Amino acid sequence: MSIRNLTSLFHPRSVVVIGGSGRGGSLGERVLANILNGGFGDTVFAVNPRRVAIDGVNWVDSIAALPEVPDLAIVVSPAATVPEAIASLGALGTRVAVVITAGFENEAAKAAILEAAQPHQLRVIGPNCLGVLMPYAALNASFAPRRATAGRLAFVSQSGALVTSMLDWAADRHIGFSSVISLGDMADVDLGDVIDMLASDARTDAILLYIEGVTNPAKFMSAARAAARIKPVIAIKAGRSATGVRAAFSHTGALAGAYDVHAAAFERAGIVLVDCLSDLFDAAQVLCRYRANGGERLAIVTNGGGAGVLAADALLTTSGTLATLSDATIAALDPQMPHGWSRANPVDVVGDAHAERFAAATRAMLADAGVDALLVMHCPTAVAAGTDIAQAVIAALDEGGPNRAKPVIACWMGPQNADAVRFLFDAAGVPLFDNLDDAVRGFGYLLQAAKARQALLRVPSRVTIPAADRSRADAVIANARAEGRTALSALETRELLAAYGIPVAPGRFAPNAAGVAVACDALRAPYAVKLVSPQLPHKSDVGGVALDLAGAAEAVAAAEAMEARIKREHPEATITGFEVETMVSGAGQELLLGIADDATFGPVLAFGAGGKAVAVLNDRALGLPPLDDSLARSMIGATRVARLLAGYRDVPACNMDAIVAALEALSAIAVDFPDIVELDINPLLATPHGVIAIDARARLSEAPRASRLVIRPVPMEWAEDLVTRGGLKIHVRPVLPDDEAALAQFFHQVAPEDLRFRFLTAVREVGHAQIVAMTQVDYRRTMNFLAFTEDGTLIASAMLASDPDHVRAELAISVHAGFRNRGVSWTLVEHVMRYAAAEGIEMVESIESRENHAALALEREAGFVVVPTPGSSTEVTVRRRVGQA
Repeated sequence: MSIRNLTSLFHPRSVVVIGGSGRGGSLGERVLANILNGGFGDTVFAVNPRRVAIDGVNWVDSIAALPEVPDLAIVVSPAATVPEAIASLGALGTRVAVVITAGFENEAAKAAILEAAQPHQLRVIGPNCLGVLMPYAALNASFAPRRATAGRLAFVSQSGALVTSMLDWAADRHIGFSSVISLGDMADVDLGDVIDMLASDARTDAILLYIEGVTNPAKFMSAARAAARIKPVIAIKAGRSATGVRAAFSHTGALAGAYDVHAAAFERAGIVLVDCLSDLFDAAQVLCRYRANGGERLAIVTNGGGAGVLAADALLTTSGTLATLSDATIAALDPQMPHGWSRANPVDVVGDAHAERFAAATRAMLADAGVDALLVMHCPTAVAAGTDIAQAVIAALDEGGPNRAKPVIACWMGPQNADAVRFLFDAAGVPLFDNLDDAVRGFGYLLQAAKARQALLRVPSRVTIPAADRSRADAVIANARAEGRTALSALETRELLAAYGIPVAPGRFAPNAAGVAVACDALRAPYAVKLVSPQLPHKSDVGGVALDLAGAAEAVAAAEAMEARIKREHPEATITGFEVETMVSGAGQELLLGIADDATFGPVLAFGAGGKAVAVLNDRALGLPPLDDSLARSMIGATRVARLLAGYRDVPACNMDAIVAALEALSAIAVDFPDIVELDINPLLATPHGVIAIDARARLSEAPRASRLVIRPVPMEWAEDLVTRGGLKIHVRPVLPDDEAALAQFFHQVAPEDLRFRFLTAVREVGHAQIVAMTQVDYRRTMNFLAFTEDGTLIASAMLASDPDHVRAELAISVHAGFRNRGVSWTLVEHVMRYAAAEGIEMVESIESRENHAALALEREAGFVVVPTPGSSTEVTVRRRVGQA
């Protein structure tokens, strides 16, 4: 649903336990005891037909008997009573209920809860959950055996049992939480809802997720993308190892495992994916302290040579590299280091090092422009105390000036060694580890977060192709639908690919062996002949491919032999005919490009090594459409075959631009044709001169279906040429990521007073972070329309940001100083209101300074109503219901 009415979950003033009990050992007794023992200082009610005599608990025998409307309800009554309880709570006015009760295995039982809740807009967490813990509200509304201490991390889990384990683990390490939420079966409130709430929670520095499955994936992606721009979102995904893989029509379908699809989606959403529970906290302590800037060059300072070597080895498991120290850095360290020191990275300060030697090395690493991040490792010795060395390192960091912004990770080897200095590094804001593998992995999380942040900021445009080519592609799908087929032949698939600009091998279809000769007449020799059989999609596995046939006679003979063998060895198979192609000459790298259909995230793109050994090589990367050049190159770079594409020894590099273009074309097909559930290009032959699709196949859904994209492309259908009331011709379109420089220049042309009105504060210059937020947007929630003159000058910006529910959206407009009083603002307001109506937004608002008389006059004329802004004497809110003239 939405975040509507969830505020009471985080700040309840009264709690009722439906099924609360005084009977020892009962679930109702345990939940009440946890609420009371947790120190909740406000009103606690228990509803039970039997009397509940517990100090601090107000007992009533029915929901109707409650003397006031409780903010939060905890339901532990038997499953059969839950729908009625929810309906009664909703009618009373309660807005959030946590259903701990289990026993809702079938969808009908869950639906009964929702049917009871929805008329009253009551939000339901659960059923079948552990409950919720809100340490800052002193609320432990769960049956967990221990409570959570207050801290800055939020933990959201689909497993209640995992919450109890996490609480034990965190308590032993003095880790606190802003909230702990067990979501259970997610009949109503889901991951996306809670992420949205936690993104704006000032007490939460990072959001930790344990995920078994994602419901409403488009909402989840939008929520995660919005949250990850503000704070780290870190997840562990259950179900990494599959017990089996279903038989798939295509290689892409077989290779696109559910866990890997989740990993690709999480990266696109800016989520950092980790492998185990302890990694959640390891990643959080690094990412909460440093902004991921993507710098890959790590310097290592250590008093143990072996430890330094092992850390360098561990770095190979990340995308990081060892920094190369400059000559100046080495020269500066020479007087500070013992004779025979490493004079390289890792910097071995030697086992007898005192605090000052560590400090000198720390200062030198921070000052080296070739170092992006620093790992300081201390192996305990009897020569110097670990606390003294920690204090010296921290002092050196404080002297770092601008270089202090570089990420620094401390590793004091051994639990006792680390515990002795933890308070020092915590106070200094330096993440600390007690073993080198976790420390290096911590650096890897910074790199992973930087890559994910780059991915979440990419919002590709929808690719458009000429109308004639689109008609060709549409005809391929329509013809298969008309014939009642879901499988496209290789020739049909190549026709589809060609319409989107992917070069394809020429070919013809022959209905039988005799027709192969006719097909050869239209093609150049040598030939390839391939079996067409709906039961045998993987032709080469059954001897259904013959290559390098010199002439038509050889091609016909190969088809006849193939037909005889298939009839003998696979009598159940129907032979539809044969595909005859011109053999593509020349060496090249065989690649796989494909589309698969994921049950959760919709269309998924695959890229990797192709050919007959594709399943054995298992070298592929996945991504979600839509793609742009940067995302496509990132996918390619994530595979092993990418190193071959770059060229080696006497083998020249393949044409990378052509490969990228093919991958982007495939992304466009996935966007434009939601009916395609599987598509393989295998192989796509890549050479220094370009690419060509040798073989391809596709499969359609059983029936036409709507788009399942979870990342919305730039809605360029909202680009339009308009004329203002002042007669100015303008072109209005959605913002693109590449508009960053133009928008920055535009704000230099906005009058200082207008900047103050736009940002409601004195602003000399719009910062880079603000520009990025205006250009890298999630179009499901935010739109920024830009207006250009006929010569391409950017003259206005109209930004509309909606809440997750699409109930309200806030509008802010800026106009170039040279184009004021030309009707630009009026035209943009009308364009925005049409867009808001199409998006289902109910209300558009704008916060204005009382001094901004021009804007207020325009908005009144446009039908906005002016109302006071709560808590402000200098601002007003103007509001217009969408659809209102």
